[in-house]
Amino acid sequence: MESRAFFIKDCALIALSSGIAVQTLREFREGLSMAPASSIYHHFWGRFLQPRFDEPEYNNDFAAWVYHGLHEKALAERLSVIDPTEFDDIEGLRAELIDRVEEHLDLTDWVPWSRADEQFHFIYSQILVMDTGTYLEEPSQLAEAVMNMSLGGIFYHFIDARRRTPEKVDDFSTWLVNFGDRYQELADKIQAIDPYFSSLKEIRRLLYKSFSTFFQEGHADVENP
Repeated sequence: MESRAFFIKDCALIALSSGIAVQTLREFREGLSMAPASSIYHHFWGRFLQPRFDEPEYNNDFAAWVYHGLHEKALAERLSVIDPTEFDDIEGLRAELIDRVEEHLDLTDWVPWSRADEQFHFIYSQILVMDTGTYLEEPSQLAEAVMNMSLGGIFYHFIDARRRTPEKVDDFSTWLVNFGDRYQELADKIQAIDPYFSSLKEIRRLLYKSFSTFFQEGHADVENP
């Protein structure tokens, strides 16, 4: 086994309470400023492994609560279109959320509030990583490996990698560039996939298509230049 092997992992999210619960839009704004960074991350990305089937039109938990709990559709829509991949870090994303909430508060003559049983609870999550015992030695193995990969594995290697790695890119691209320029085109294509407005199943399909197409179009010979 080569030292540059790709070790396939699986993962699950463990949801925990931050202890912060809010009932009004003003409290929500304060909660956004106080919540741990892992909570902001969870309410954008946690849905991928813990899907909310009753919230199909909203892309994050914040927007869903603003609509269903506070009945503020205009603000919910403004929060829902935020793409977290456009921000360098969680603090930039947090600042954008707060700005949009404050702008809405400035335009209203009253402070929207929810019923006591519809408070928003700031949740954060810890990731549990599991070794599958499977590894790849050559990029040509990626297509089959991805198709057989669990959704937790897709989340860990394609989404969570952007949070935990210095390069802020997925594990597949990072691995590919270790082979030199031979796979730069493929790495660039993988990095261009926007993970947010999709699902893990769709991401897996796009990855499989990218990997299989690359090697079926005459690139297989790059394995043995």
